[in-house]
Amino acid sequence: MIAPDGFLEVAGTRLEARFINGHGDRPVLILLHEGLGSVSQWRDFPDLLATTTGCAVLIFSRAGYGASSPASLPRPLTYMHDEATDVLPGIIAQLQGRDHVLVGHSDGASIAAIYAGSKPLPGLEGLVLMAPHVFVEDISIDGIKTAREAWETTNLRERLQRHHGGNVDIAFLGWNDSWLNPGFRTWDITGFLPLIIAPVLAVQGRDDDYGTLAQLDAIERSCGAPVTKLILDDCGHAPQNDQTAAVLDAICSFVTEP
Repeated sequence: MIAPDGFLEVAGTRLEARFINGHGDRPVLILLHEGLGSVSQWRDFPDLLATTTGCAVLIFSRAGYGASSPASLPRPLTYMHDEATDVLPGIIAQLQGRDHVLVGHSDGASIAAIYAGSKPLPGLEGLVLMAPHVFVEDISIDGIKTAREAWETTNLRERLQRHHGGNVDIAFLGWNDSWLNPGFRTWDITGFLPLIIAPVLAVQGRDDDYGTLAQLDAIERSCGAPVTKLILDDCGHAPQNDQTAAVLDAICSFVTEP
């Protein structure tokens, strides 16, 4: 599946990837990163996840991120839909029918939800949605405007370049320009939620500066499958970093308990 040089090939695109082995009777956890994320930005969370759950873990950087192939700018406003319907199935197909759980963060959680509410391949056992976006809120746009200001006035570009190298401008501007496009204000994926049949663990911090608990409420209200909510105190937009132990425990229970 992953070549010796650490890349996946999907529809002619090379995606930076890493695979951590686990027990064969457990599902593979597929991690989908945030809008500025990459393989390296998960830090040690994938290894902790594999150790805690006993599951194999697959991590990859989407095109235009990390060491993956570049992507064209501007990104279409449907970029999350495109990832869910055009790219993710090609990655999952390489698991050759193994059961799997999607673990998405922010944009990655939205991609997971779109995929699960479309025509998922067999073997999808669940979704872990961390700081998900299912519609656009004012707080989301405010947070992304703040990120743009940091990009223009601080060393944010340099810090991101450590993870994205030559993709750094594609990674930031592809995400930031899309969210700040006036046409994106009506972006809404709640219509996919009733079509989801795999159980969902939805996680959000009370101090998330990119979204409110209304996101989790919408998922719980509309999802076609059972939803377990985990709301964390002293936690911002990255629950896996801010409340690592609580998130690991919740995911372990979600994927290992009947």
